[in-house]
Amino acid sequence: MKKCSRSAHHSLTELNITPLLDLAFVLLVIFIITTIPPVKNMNLKLPDASKHQKNPPRKATYISVQADGTLYLNREQLPMGDLKATLVGMRTDDPDLSVIVRGDAHTKYKLIRQVLDICQQALVPKVDLATEIQK
Repeated sequence: MKKCSRSAHHSLTELNITPLLDLAFVLLVIFIITTIPPVKNMNLKLPDASKHQKNPPRKATYISVQADGTLYLNREQLPMGDLKATLVGMRTDDPDLSVIVRGDAHTKYKLIRQVLDICQQALVPKVDLATEIQK
């Protein structure tokens, strides 16, 4: 009588190498990625770095709209009718003109919208709305 069946010996003699191959490929990829290429062996004369002076930040133009409709351009009172001509003149001097529109908390949105429309008609490239964060 046999003590062990044939199927038990047969399954022990087979070795599943699929997980081992997966591990080998993962290790191979890790070694390929982490290996530093031999670039340091080349004799190269690299250029010297020079300090680049930053351009001064551009001054923003503020348009303030009061609750009663009074309009200020950089603290100078300006009628709504003259705003477009003034902005076109400023844009020709500085093609990258930046305008920040500030409105009083009680200003009607109609006035703010008129100012934004005038900025769009004057082809001002950068228009922002100033807001405050309430705590």
